[in-house]
Amino acid sequence: MMTALSTPSSMSQLAHMGAYESVADILTTFRPVMHAMAAAAGPGCEVVLHDLSAPDPDLSHTIAAIENGHVTGREVGGPSSSLGIGVLHNQGADHNAFGYRGFTSDGRQLRCSSVYFRNSAGRIIAALCVNFDVSTIEQARILLDGLLPQAPSSSHDQPKEFFGQDLVSVMDAMVTEAIREIGKPVGQMNRDDRTAVLTRLDHQGALQMRKGIESIAARLGISRVTAYSYLEEARNQDADEVAG
Repeated sequence: MMTALSTPSSMSQLAHMGAYESVADILTTFRPVMHAMAAAAGPGCEVVLHDLSAPDPDLSHTIAAIENGHVTGREVGGPSSSLGIGVLHNQGADHNAFGYRGFTSDGRQLRCSSVYFRNSAGRIIAALCVNFDVSTIEQARILLDGLLPQAPSSSHDQPKEFFGQDLVSVMDAMVTEAIREIGKPVGQMNRDDRTAVLTRLDHQGALQMRKGIESIAARLGISRVTAYSYLEEARNQDADEVAG
């Protein structure tokens, strides 16, 4: 979520402006900023404020304010992205991220940045996210690729984010990407491959989503019980490696 206005330094400044005790206070302060960013960057720039303040947030309905929601097809009351799931799964980490790739449910690429607001107790209560549609720029880049040398990519160190009009499509995009990273069709996967997919999605917090394990198991062609068995074995192995 990043535009010409949302440089890493400026977004970092937003992230360190102190604690807020309510999303209403954040919205009062940043609603004009959201409007200004979206207006200056144009219709391809979506700016979103997510309300994560509930003890157990309903990730299907986190959007408290949004500008240019047509970019991802979302509106006020709409869902979080895949990153929101992972953030709540691991509150203690620094989740602020800048200039990473995102993908809409119809496959368009976004350039994204996110900052997270905490209350005085250190708990994340909101996220301010900027998502810029770079799909037309990407199409032009592809046309020029044949004329330019290939540069090494370091994008594997950056987060990836998936957006959809509901959490079902977000989950589906996450599973599709995890399967793609294995490099095999599901029909050719062995037990280790399926376990690797489950482990990736577990680390991303996807299993915290409603019926997450059932959806993932269905995509992998295994039963819910088998999926839990693979996952438990992988978690035990990770625990043994940490302990040993």
